[in-house]
Amino acid sequence: MFIDISAVRVFVRPGHTDMRKQSFGLSVIVTKDLEQDPFSGSLYLFCNKRRNILKGLYWEKNGFWLLSKKLEKHRFPWPQDERAVAEITE
Repeated sequence: MFIDISAVRVFVRPGHTDMRKQSFGLSVIVTKDLEQDPFSGSLYLFCNKRRNILKGLYWEKNGFWLLSKKLEKHRFPWPQDERAVAEITE
């Protein structure tokens, strides 16, 4: 799998997300909380409360990619403001 970041919109869900959720649960968050279409081909990023686990959700042609990264010693810088969806640009 290769995601061309220059051609994909990237959205960050501020605050923390329950990392037990898989692709279906995260797609519901994209629809309900972010008010976006999870099938649009955008990349959606989620982080846990401790900010050491990051998950990404990406739709490609006929299914979801669920990406995951866990930091052992460091923390992700993560926005805590729940009022807006932040879009990352190049």
